[in-house]
Amino acid sequence: MNLSVIGLNHTTAPVALRERVAFGAETLAAALHELIEVAGVQECMILSTCNRTELHLATEGEDTSAVTDWLHRRFDLQADTLTPYLYHHRGEAAVRHLMEVACGLNSLVLGEPQILGQLKDAWRAGRQAGTVRRTLEILMQQVFATAKKVRTETAIGQNAVSVAFAAVSLARQFFGDLRDYTALLLGAGETIQLAARHLKEAGIGHQIIANRTFERAHTLAHEVGGFAIELDEIDRHLPEADLIIASTGAPHTLIQAEQLRTALKARRHAPILAVDIAVPRDIDPAAGELDDCYLYTVDDLQAIIEQNKEKRAEAAEAARALIEADAERVMARFRTMAAAAPVIRAFRERAETTARQSLEDALRRLRAGHDPEQVLTQLSTQLTHKLIHHPTVALREVGETGDAGQLRMAARLLGLPMEEDEA
Repeated sequence: MNLSVIGLNHTTAPVALRERVAFGAETLAAALHELIEVAGVQECMILSTCNRTELHLATEGEDTSAVTDWLHRRFDLQADTLTPYLYHHRGEAAVRHLMEVACGLNSLVLGEPQILGQLKDAWRAGRQAGTVRRTLEILMQQVFATAKKVRTETAIGQNAVSVAFAAVSLARQFFGDLRDYTALLLGAGETIQLAARHLKEAGIGHQIIANRTFERAHTLAHEVGGFAIELDEIDRHLPEADLIIASTGAPHTLIQAEQLRTALKARRHAPILAVDIAVPRDIDPAAGELDDCYLYTVDDLQAIIEQNKEKRAEAAEAARALIEADAERVMARFRTMAAAAPVIRAFRERAETTARQSLEDALRRLRAGHDPEQVLTQLSTQLTHKLIHHPTVALREVGETGDAGQLRMAARLLGLPMEEDEA
C-alpha cells in the first residue's frame, strides 16, 4: 500500500482556480464514491477548504495519474490545467505533509487551529462513505495524536497572529477568566465576527453586538449567544461593558471620551478595556487618558502580532522536529505491516490447505462406509497434529538454544500465557 497526497493550496494556486476545484459538503460523499473507483485507489479522503483542496490516498501502486485525470474530469477542466499548481507527496513525505497541515504549519496563518477540525471532518466523511479503511485510519489516528502533542509541547498556538484573536488574547491577559465579564462589540464585519467567536470559545459571560444594520447584529448575536442593539443604544449599555472591541466603517467616532467617563462613574470605576481596531477610529483617543479606561489601537495590536509571529516561527521549528520523529515511526509501522502481510497470507493458506485435505480424506472414508464417530475423531486428531507440527518443531529448536526472549515472543504469537520462571 502506498500513501499519497495530491493537492493545491494558497501557496501554489490563485483563488480563482481554488474556487473551481472546491468540493462542497453536499457533493463530498458522491465525490468520495467516485474517487474510490479510480484505478489503483484503495482508500481515500478529501480535504476541501477556502485555502486548499487535497486528496489523501492509499493506492495499490505509485502511479497516481488516473487520480489527476479524474480531478480534471470532475470539474470539467482541460487536461493538464491543474498540473502546474498541483503538489504530489508520497510515502513519508505525505505523512509529514498531513501532520504539518493538522498542526497549522501549512496554513495561511501559521499555527491556526481551525484546520485540525476541518481535517477531522474530512476523516469522518471518509469513514461514513466507507473510503477510509485500515491504512488511512491508522495514519489519521497518528496525525491527530501528533497534532495534540505539538499543541501541548510547543507554543505554536499560544500567540495571537490575527487582529481579532490578538484583541481577545489581550482581554484574557487583562481580565483572566472571562466568565463574569461582558463584551460590547461595535460592528458586524469579518473582524468583529471572528472576535465574537473567539470570545465565545474563551467563555465570555455576555456579548452585546451593536451595528448600523440591526439585522446583521442580530444574526451574529444569535450565533454567539449574545443580543443585538442599535448604534444609538450604545450609551445605555456602556456601563455594562467590561470590554469594548470596535471595528466599524463609520467615518467618525462612535464613542466619545465623555461617554466613557459617565459610564466609568456608573460602574464605580470598575476598569474598561477598549480595543479600537477601526480606521478611522471608533473610540475617541482622549478616552485613553481617563483613569480606569485602558485604550488600545490597531497599531498596538499590530506590534503584538509581529512579536507573536516570531514566537510562532520559533515554535514551528520545534513542531517540525516532533513531526519528523512521528512520521518516521508511523512509516516504520506501515513497513512492518507490509512485511507481515505475506507471512500471514502464507500461514493462512497452509492452514486452509491442511484443513481442506483432511476434510476430503474424511469425506472419502465416510462414503466408504466407515464409522462416522471414528472418522470425526480421526479428523480432529489428524488436523490438530498437522496444524501444530511446524510450530512445535520450531519451539523445540528455540528451547534447545535456551533463548528465553524468543520463547516469550513465541508464546505471545501463539496467544499463550507464559510466566517469567517458565521461560
